[in-house]
Amino acid sequence: MSLPKHLQPRYRYLGVAIESWPDATITRSRFQRQLWYAAQNLLGDAASAALELSVRSFTLQDGVGEAIVRTRRGESDRARAVLACLKTVDGEPVGLRVRGTSGTRRACEERYMGRRASTTTQRRVVFGNVDRPGVITDGRVDLRTDDGFTGAATLELENE
Repeated sequence: MSLPKHLQPRYRYLGVAIESWPDATITRSRFQRQLWYAAQNLLGDAASAALELSVRSFTLQDGVGEAIVRTRRGESDRARAVLACLKTVDGEPVGLRVRGTSGTRRACEERYMGRRASTTTQRRVVFGNVDRPGVITDGRVDLRTDDGFTGAATLELENE
């Protein structure tokens, strides 16, 4: 038996842009787990449970992705604070930006999701007088080095 509509819980949906290194392998379940841990660390057990944070959709490809995060109505500000605290997922650095908040998942998808109009190309670039493989996405360059990836701007490259 379900509750009458006026007694059902109300939610807000946050459209979140995700950025990481091109070779990052982050899954929805790992992102969800780190989100819960960040909420517990920032707010404590009781307050993080009251948020009811839930990842409703998640995509990440070539270091660029997006997610829809659901939270209780009235808790959007605290949910944004939790997202701001999330810096890594299983050791992979991530950058998160909330594109907007909606009252329904469908509205969130229509307004804030699917905006990946970026083009990703792989090229050999010269950085630090060394020819290196690089991934170029919307003016952002991720160069593979001996230690992983290094972020650079196109102005820092020779022979661009």
